[in-house]
Amino acid sequence: MDENKFYIGIDLGGTDIKGGVVDGKGNIVYSHSDPTETAKGAETVMDNIAKLTGYLLKKSGISIENTVGIGMGVPGMIDSKKGEVIFSNNFGWKHVAISEGIAKRTGFSVKIANDANVAALGEAYFGAGSEYDDCVMITLGTGVGSGIIAGKKLFEGNKSAGAEIGHMVICYGGEQCTCGRKGCFEAYSSATALKRDTKRAMEAHKDSKMWEIGSTDNVSGRTAFDYKDKDVYAKEVVDNYIEKLACGLANIANVFRPHVIMLGGGVSNQGDNLVIPVQKALDREIFAGEEGPACPVRIAKLGNKAGILGAAALLMDRI
Repeated sequence: MDENKFYIGIDLGGTDIKGGVVDGKGNIVYSHSDPTETAKGAETVMDNIAKLTGYLLKKSGISIENTVGIGMGVPGMIDSKKGEVIFSNNFGWKHVAISEGIAKRTGFSVKIANDANVAALGEAYFGAGSEYDDCVMITLGTGVGSGIIAGKKLFEGNKSAGAEIGHMVICYGGEQCTCGRKGCFEAYSSATALKRDTKRAMEAHKDSKMWEIGSTDNVSGRTAFDYKDKDVYAKEVVDNYIEKLACGLANIANVFRPHVIMLGGGVSNQGDNLVIPVQKALDREIFAGEEGPACPVRIAKLGNKAGILGAAALLMDRI
């Protein structure tokens, strides 16, 4: 990898397109965002990405000659080899040849991958996983996103459709998941699940101190954690959440035995309140216990920059 070269990283979201010019060391030289305008269709979205790319180069002062290409993180099922969005429910797209479309508009080579995979790659190259060859990223947000890095390379599975860790079942016949199955990791460990369980606890226990927030409409992923030290029902919610999260992470550790598991998303903002008890439970559950290699849990470092940096990293060879 030539550290004198630069890379365009695009994080494509339903509302905004975030983009940045990135150098070979993972520094964002310049970044900007523009509206996606999803409702206007794929052609308009690709026009907007091309315009943003030109703007980024102009404002950063980086020449076309010193720019390797464009990497993109895109939500949905992605065929990264073909450069095609097979299906994206957020965009209403089916079989959109986005790599080809952006390449024609910009003259750059384009590589794409699923947005969660891209965020994992960013953390693996430049964030919490930068010291390791093998790592797994779990994002605890509205759903449970995930990405697997093996040997500093992104593992995507057949036609890039793998690494959907959020949809492994940890409780057969359990809570309904949006994917159609029951008992998925996501149905217990997402911020959505945490909010659901907090509301249930409040509704079942009118003496809960959590009612100080006013109503269940005000519940967030923080509520149970905020009250866990002064309300037994909040503590039960948190303890159950930790138990289910650790169960899923132990499964991941037993299958992949990564050097590190990185946690991102809104729930990860709990920091040590989350990591310390999860690590304790994981260490207890992991196959071979102390006889096997440890699997530390770390909070992801890059935040909103992970998407841009991971997209740029699609163009980099770090081995």
